[in-house]
Amino acid sequence: MKKVLLSLSLALSFGLSQAQTAFEIIQNSPNHNTLEAVVLAAGLDGALDSPGALTVFAPTDAAFALVPQPIIDALLADPSGALTYILTYHVVPSVALSTDLSDGQFITTLSGVDITVSIVNGDVFINQAQVIVADIVTDNGVVHVLDAVIAPGIIANNVWDIIQGSPVHTILETGVLAAGLDGTLQNDYFYTVFAPTDAAFGALPAGTIESLIANPTALTDVLLYHVVGSVIASTDLVDGQDVTMLQGDNTTITLGMGGAMINNANIVAADFRTWNGIVHVIDAVLLPPASINDILKSSVQAYPNPCTDVLTIERKSASAESYSIYNVSGQLVASGLLNNNLNTISTNAFTSGMYSVVTESGSHFNFIKN
Repeated sequence: MKKVLLSLSLALSFGLSQAQTAFEIIQNSPNHNTLEAVVLAAGLDGALDSPGALTVFAPTDAAFALVPQPIIDALLADPSGALTYILTYHVVPSVALSTDLSDGQFITTLSGVDITVSIVNGDVFINQAQVIVADIVTDNGVVHVLDAVIAPGIIANNVWDIIQGSPVHTILETGVLAAGLDGTLQNDYFYTVFAPTDAAFGALPAGTIESLIANPTALTDVLLYHVVGSVIASTDLVDGQDVTMLQGDNTTITLGMGGAMINNANIVAADFRTWNGIVHVIDAVLLPPASINDILKSSVQAYPNPCTDVLTIERKSASAESYSIYNVSGQLVASGLLNNNLNTISTNAFTSGMYSVVTESGSHFNFIKN
């Protein structure tokens, strides 16, 4: 009902404004203040004000409010690059009225990248965004109002959505859920995930998957060896490049005639972009330098993982050793001594997120604080 009322309000407000350019439509709309601001920041107001034939897909202020603030900040910090790229992805260099749109249609935007049109039960979608007001005819084209911001290559809100929505990543999805990492992959940090397919997991020795699922600490270690704490597109990969994973160890990129590899895995599909990062599909499971057996036989276990107020650390040794806890930025947040086989550490004062524990004997593991 709210969307219907908003659509009616927008239609009435636009209906009062005739013979305007696309930019004037945006400028005079009470629901497009953010779009006006970013168009001005990118210096594209002149292009949208000039004579010609344009189709502008205009996200509302409510649409921009759905975008995580770190993304907005990153776009505004690069007005002539990333911001312009995103905005020109909302503009088509020809007039496309609603009657010109068809289900499954691809339309090339000013950014040079196609958008996809879907028509479901009479509703028109541009990528994942719905057209809530159509055919606002201007002096230099037409404006359609969207309920979401669209971006090149973005097919989901976050990297976890990519994994969940993939029919060939069911084992990875199960592992992420068992390790409690699904919340991490939905937050506002930036990630690159190298995602092994079900076939990749199936190639592991018999019983390995079940053993990992039964050992959350080892499972978390393996899964975080597939995640980078920054966005790395396929075009950023360099032959011989060392990439540090969230687990703490490096992987190696190899570029050849057959394409790109990370360690022993081929990147078989690349650059699934989301608001909080990017996903590359790989055909083998990446294993940290330690063997699977060594990982599974770790002398230190931590649970529950994720934890809330208390983390229990279980050791095979009862001799005292020091430990340090670091946050995802590498800052030391706590330290102390492990004196027994079973040790409890209060995490009540920790903020939600991922942490790494390093012990004096060299054990290293990660845990999530909810």
